[in-house]
Parts: sequence; structure tokens; C-alpha cells
Amino acid sequence: MHVILTETWSKARELHGWAVGRYVIMPDHVHLFARAEIHAATMAVWLKSWKSFTARRAKQDTIVGGPLWQADYFDRYLRSDESYSEKWNYVENNPVRGGLVQQGEQWKYQGEVERLEF
Repeated sequence: MHVILTETWSKARELHGWAVGRYVIMPDHVHLFARAEIHAATMAVWLKSWKSFTARRAKQDTIVGGPLWQADYFDRYLRSDESYSEKWNYVENNPVRGGLVQQGEQWKYQGEVERLEF
């Protein structure tokens, strides 16, 4: 699933006007940082698109058999007084809080598709 998601996100800017930065893929959810360009599709349209594509691909590759994604999502916009690196530190430690690794950087299902500048 990691490969499917990163391949899909690497085309997000070209297809929908969204740049994906850092991400963490957890067993039951995903955290990602993304930035919209001026001509971008709405977040709802973009999320629906990559969720649909990745679910179909995962089923073709027999990675999953049933539903993969929830219909809804939770977003949080970074404001000028918030630090991308501060939020990343919190997200990167999600696998630690979940008892999956001792240190966030040990989690192999994380990375960065594009470097985002805020």
C-alpha cells in the first residue's frame, strides 16, 4: 500500500493541483501534509479521487478485499503561527504513541513526496 500511495501522491500536483509533502501511513489511517496550488481541485474532490484510485488498485493487487477508506476525512490547516516542523514532529511520533516503534524515524511507512515550503 505504501508504494501505491506514494506513486499516486507523486502525480497529485499534475492531476489535481495538490503537492503532497511529508506523510505517515498507519495501520488504520494516514497523515499527510499537502498544499494546494491556485488552480487546484477542492480538497474534497482531490481526496475522493486518490482514495478511489488507490482502493481500486489495492483490490486489483489483492492487498485488500473490502472497503479501504472511510468516506470522510479530518483536515487541519496550518496557520502562519504554526510550524510545519512542529506539526511534523507530532505526526512522526504517531507510530511511537501507537506502540509500533521506539522512535518515529524507525517507522518505515513514512516519507516525503515533495518538499513543501510554507
